[in-house]
Amino acid sequence: MKLKLQAQNPLEWIALKLNLAPVPLFDTQITFIAARTIMAAAELGIYENIGKSSKTAIEIAKACNTHLQSTEKLLGSLVGIGYLSYSDEKYQLPRKFQKWLLKDNESNIINKLRCQFMEWEMTSKLEHYVRTGKPVNFHSISSKEQWGLYQEAMRDLSVNSSKELAGKIPVLKGAKEMLDIGGSHGLYSVEICKKNPGLSSTILELSDAIESASAIGKRYDKSGVLCYMAGNILTDDIGEEKYGLIIINNLVHHFTFEENKEIAKKIIRALKPGGFCAIGDIIRSKTPGEGGIAGATMDLYFSLISASGTWSVEDIKSWQQSAGLTHEKTISAMTIPGWKMIIAKK
Repeated sequence: MKLKLQAQNPLEWIALKLNLAPVPLFDTQITFIAARTIMAAAELGIYENIGKSSKTAIEIAKACNTHLQSTEKLLGSLVGIGYLSYSDEKYQLPRKFQKWLLKDNESNIINKLRCQFMEWEMTSKLEHYVRTGKPVNFHSISSKEQWGLYQEAMRDLSVNSSKELAGKIPVLKGAKEMLDIGGSHGLYSVEICKKNPGLSSTILELSDAIESASAIGKRYDKSGVLCYMAGNILTDDIGEEKYGLIIINNLVHHFTFEENKEIAKKIIRALKPGGFCAIGDIIRSKTPGEGGIAGATMDLYFSLISASGTWSVEDIKSWQQSAGLTHEKTISAMTIPGWKMIIAKK
């Protein structure tokens, strides 16, 4: 996917065609104010208070306990960027956004938008990182509230993809246990266990994250298939010939090439013969720009927050193969642009 500036009238079309419009200005000031507007509305409860109805600015400001004139400015900006519609002095949330911005819809990404305030602060260190090579440590989150918001944001990103992919991930026939490394909310495990009756999953997660992560897991684990274990895949042993499936999603971008090779060695040791290893993440393209805006920007972002970045399919296959795993298949996620899962077998 790519973002593209689109003219709204013939004059703008000509300005773009003749390179008279300052595109970098739109790509920066207009875009970051629009992004901040969308995030602020999530934080302030604007979408939730409008819901599926239409309301005046006075009604919205009262419900959200916000300043009326400032709220009108925010609402006007949301209308301008297409996130609200306006008619007869009332504002309404378009149906296509209700799926993503109302909490009664399981697909909502409200907490991810709220978590982006933390990410916003981290990206302010980008120039320093490029000058010095010193990244920001995202997982040095200090407060219990921040950990909780971060885990909820990870839920938002996985609630649809876990359902999409669960049936495509192979499990050793007759296996009773799987391991979900850095599995957080456990949504992938829950959906995989639904597809494989009799299977249970251990979620290996950092000790600081377990409380908030397991609270989310309990909301979705209706059959008692999840068990949480505190640990760090870089330093802790995960057993020998124990699991029929080991998955590691949205995590390898935090580790170096050599660290990921060592993780693959731990995985093959912990798998039962015939067991499967599934690694899922945003994928780095072979050449700059080939994968579109998502892959390119996320590679930069992950390098900023962890001194690593995204990896190519070939990189991931190389870790698996060097450990002794045999490549089975690569699957793409429709619900996460630029994301793939690379599956190998012991």
